[in-house]
Formats: sequence, C-alpha cells, structure tokens
Amino acid sequence: MKNNMKLAIFGAQGYALGVYESMRILYPDREISLFMVSKMGNNTKNLAGIPVREIASVAAGMTSEEKQNLEVMIGTPENIQTDIEEILENYGFKCHSRVTSEKWKELMDSFHQKEGKFRPLISLSGGNDSPFVRIFMAKSEKDVALINSPALADYILPVQAGAENAKVKVASRADNIGENISTKNGNYCELTVLYWMWKNKLCADGTLDGNDGQYYGLSQYRRMLILTGDDLLKIRANDVDVVLPYPLPYEPDIQMHHERYLKDDDWNALLNALKELQPEYAKYFIQVLGQKYLYNYNVILAKKQVLRDYCEWLFPILERTEELSIPKGSERSDRYIGYMGETLETLYFMKNADRLNIVHTGCKVYT
Repeated sequence: MKNNMKLAIFGAQGYALGVYESMRILYPDREISLFMVSKMGNNTKNLAGIPVREIASVAAGMTSEEKQNLEVMIGTPENIQTDIEEILENYGFKCHSRVTSEKWKELMDSFHQKEGKFRPLISLSGGNDSPFVRIFMAKSEKDVALINSPALADYILPVQAGAENAKVKVASRADNIGENISTKNGNYCELTVLYWMWKNKLCADGTLDGNDGQYYGLSQYRRMLILTGDDLLKIRANDVDVVLPYPLPYEPDIQMHHERYLKDDDWNALLNALKELQPEYAKYFIQVLGQKYLYNYNVILAKKQVLRDYCEWLFPILERTEELSIPKGSERSDRYIGYMGETLETLYFMKNADRLNIVHTGCKVYT
C-alpha cells in the first residue's frame, strides 16, 4: 500500500465492508474516499457512511493524473477479482491490488487481535501433538472447474454431494451411502454432506484416542479453512472446541443481507420451526439477525462431540422448516436451506460463545 495516495475499495458487500473496517482501525491515516462497483444494482448508495458509486461515473469525473493517484483495493470474492482488474484497467485505474484470501486473513488476524471480538487462531500458543483431523470436502458434478485446483492435505477427504441423483462420479466417497438425505441436495447444498458425516461418522461407535482428540469438519470444493501444521498443534494444545472462518460484516445487519436471497415466508417458516423446537434460540434469533456478522459458507472444524451436538440441533430445525415452507421443501430446489444453514450456524455458535472455546481463521477461496 502506498500511504501517500488516496484510497478506494472496489466492492460494496461483506468483503468490502470488512476491508474498510480493518483498514480504518489498522491504518487510521489512510482516508478511504469511496466504494466502487461495476453497477449499482441492489447495492446501497452508502456503506459505512461513505458513498458507493459506479466506476463509470467515478472515472468520468477524474483526470488521468487523479486516477494515477488513487489506489484501489479489490474487496470482493476472489473468483471475480481478475475480471475487476480488467474493468479497472479499462477505465484508466492502474494502481490496484487484490485482497486475496491470504490478504483477507492477514487483515482479519490483525484487526480481530486488536478489537478482541472474534478470537484469531493465530493468537494461540503452540503445542507438540497434532489432533486426529478429518475434513470432508463437498464436491458436486455441477461444480465449476477450478483454475488453481488445490493440493489437498491428507486429512481433507472429498465427498460427492447430491450423489443419489448424480450422473457423473466426482469423488470416491458419496453422500448417499448409509443414512443420508442426498436427494435433498438441491435445497441443502453442502449440508447433505454434513448430514452424512453426522449419521455415518460422528455417530459411529469407536474412537481413536477419545473424542477430545478428534476433530471433524466440512469444507466446500472451492472454500476451505486456512490451516497450517502449526495451527493444528495450537488447536489441540489450547483445547479448542470450534474453528470457524472470520465472519463477514453486512450493513445494516444480516437480516437485510439475507433478504437478497430468501423470501419472508421462508424466514417465517424458520422462525416458527425454532419456536417449536428450540424456543430459547428463537428468542435469541432476532438479536442475531439484528447484528452485522455472518458465518458464511457452512465451513467448520470442531471436536467430534461438539459437531455432533450441533448437527443434532441443526437438522431437526431444517427438516421442520421444510415442512412449514410455502412451497414445501419437497416441492422446490432453490438452495434456500443451505442459506438458512449459514444463519443457523451463526445463531448457534454466537449463542454458545461463552461455553465453547471458539477461534477463527481465514477461508481460502479457490478460483
């Protein structure tokens, strides 16, 4: 970053707001003048009190010299950053940088160490013994081919999501083996793999070295927790219960964010399911919707028993939501349960933050 230049952020959603919040605290001398977007669309006109403007109108009001003196940080999901670089170049903005998954993690590590709200994994002390780890990675025949396909650690095991209705095999493990809800993948997305884990791995008899030494997790084929060997040592040495990705902030709250993806009727179905099955959580639900942080992607790593408890809480709520939905879950296939899973993960772990040892790390997005 060039400290003598004006600064703008490209993007107007969770990533961009997270970049702004961290920069404001970590680099208070850098003035962020605006957020830029390709098109306004459903974007707000102001974010964090700063204007959001289309790049065409920004470029039209600037000289070539002014463009050269503006640094643009690309605060969007990583899979569209290449396209945004091309857009910036075409409009004459030559000084730009990507906030990659790794850069995002660095910003969040430093920001949350300073703010103290979401504890970073990096802040923990080390250890000598690694835990037993199994992270099951949801893959689908519908997945877009990756340009930078990752080399998987030996504890990351691909599982075909929606295998029951798939025509092409993409993984040696499948979510339709044993007790499963594989046919519901159109609504549940990667959560059909989590259900398969719950019923066939987390509930299985027998342990290697006791539940406390076993960690199980879920990732997606293009979204994975950033974990090093040293991180795994820290997890066991500090008796960590749960590792989650840093949450994304949304303005004014996550209720407004989810209205972009889900109907009021579906939210009402979820709330009614909570009132029936988990009334204490139903009371807390409104409070969670009214704050701005969301755990995205249904990505998680947790102690075996902790993840089992979460699944035993989660899936009855989702099943009842399907029954109360209009149309019912059996009559549709629009990913709505997967979106709800993100909010329920946020609800569960925020409500239980005082009793669980939760830490956070970055989430790598492969393109």
